[in-house]
Amino acid sequence: MGDEKVMVGREEKNLKLKDKNNDLSSFFKPESVAIIGSLSQSWFGGLVILNNLLDWGYSGGIYLINPSYDEVHGVKVYPNIKGLPEIIDLAIIMAAARQVPSIVKDCTEKGVKAIIIVSDGFAERGENGAKLQREVVETARRTGIRILGPNTVGTVNTTTGLVTSPYPIGSKIKRGNIAFAAQTGLISPTGLNYGDFGYKISKICDFGNKCDVDEIDLIEYLADDPETKVIAMEIEGIRDGRRFLDVARRVTKKKPILIFKPGRTKESARALMSHTGSLAGDKKIYESAFKQAGIIQVNSLRELLEITKAFSYQPIPKGNRLGIITITGAGGAMATDVAIESGLVLAKLSVETNEKLYEIHPSLVGNPSDVGQIAGMGIPPYREVIEAMLNDVNVDCLLCTLQGMIPAEYYLQTLNEIKKPENKPITFWVFGPGSDGIDQIYFELENNGYPAYLDIESAVRALGAMCQYTKIQRRVKDGRRTQ
Repeated sequence: MGDEKVMVGREEKNLKLKDKNNDLSSFFKPESVAIIGSLSQSWFGGLVILNNLLDWGYSGGIYLINPSYDEVHGVKVYPNIKGLPEIIDLAIIMAAARQVPSIVKDCTEKGVKAIIIVSDGFAERGENGAKLQREVVETARRTGIRILGPNTVGTVNTTTGLVTSPYPIGSKIKRGNIAFAAQTGLISPTGLNYGDFGYKISKICDFGNKCDVDEIDLIEYLADDPETKVIAMEIEGIRDGRRFLDVARRVTKKKPILIFKPGRTKESARALMSHTGSLAGDKKIYESAFKQAGIIQVNSLRELLEITKAFSYQPIPKGNRLGIITITGAGGAMATDVAIESGLVLAKLSVETNEKLYEIHPSLVGNPSDVGQIAGMGIPPYREVIEAMLNDVNVDCLLCTLQGMIPAEYYLQTLNEIKKPENKPITFWVFGPGSDGIDQIYFELENNGYPAYLDIESAVRALGAMCQYTKIQRRVKDGRRTQ
């Protein structure tokens, strides 16, 4: 197929390891780590990685390597990796680009299993850098050692406390089941404050220039990772289109994959080339390939983050029939527009459900159900309306708008008392005049496993994406190719 040929990009594809070790566990679960290179700065480098590992509770062996030091802050420093007393699982290199090939050679001779090259100055900097990058790959090729990068901040594993970012990290990430990956350090704990937003992460991976390990390798690894429920990626280009489609089709049978692909314009494609040396490729080709593979494509980094958490917190629906609980008529209309655009349909409530709603108050009958019309009577009857909607056989998923002036404790108590069906996801739009109340409700919901949103569009699109995955699974079950 033509898609596959065009998606194959840079010449490094010919340097990929012929007999690669596809086990990437050393990048996420190493029993020992060697930090090679810069130890002089407090805001970047080896000392920062050391402190991050200790702060996050990493329990494996940690070694510092730099020929200019004997010790740093009471920690012994070795002149080179060959002198270490044990075989190292993971080496992290931060040295001038011209020094990296010889360091990689030392690592191969020592038997290191995996290497993260933080250093930049490779393919993203022109032909001279590209030559260094090819030299690194050729050296690793002889032994099958795997390389992540160059030009990367590496990996995170919230289970083991592994974090390889060379920059200081503020708050810890909550452990969860979302795996994020990208060709940018923006997704690192330094770039995004996952702790404050409540995102619960299993693993993070920055591919950098992906001279070796790429998105296909990681998708294959995460397919069998018990700690990962949903895979979210930002990708700038794909080298091996045929293998990508083959692997993605197999993995989307098990787990949803969401992808954000920048480079939709000629101008941004040029920016990507200078960033990581990636060829962006044709937009329509990628869109077609993603559909064939059963991948859900999103339009922004924010959508990637926001939609993914719904897959993490909520069950996959059986269908696309949406129930809407709103507090304004306009909000119901806006939600309906986005729902239809996202592949959802408004659920036709059963006679029994409408009778229940009528008993609560006549103005609640119908879908959308507007609890705002009886707000003057006190706190809206959220529990009764949510239960009625969720128990309707014609409703597959539910959007609920929450008033930001009502205490968060009321919402949590209400939701915890509701017996929720196992296959009906619910998302929440938190709406109101004051940021303090909205923020409190948002964070309390997120901390208790309910996906909350600060705009109604994201709350609806998340449900639309989940229903899209339902269709993908149904096609796979029926033996049809995803289109």
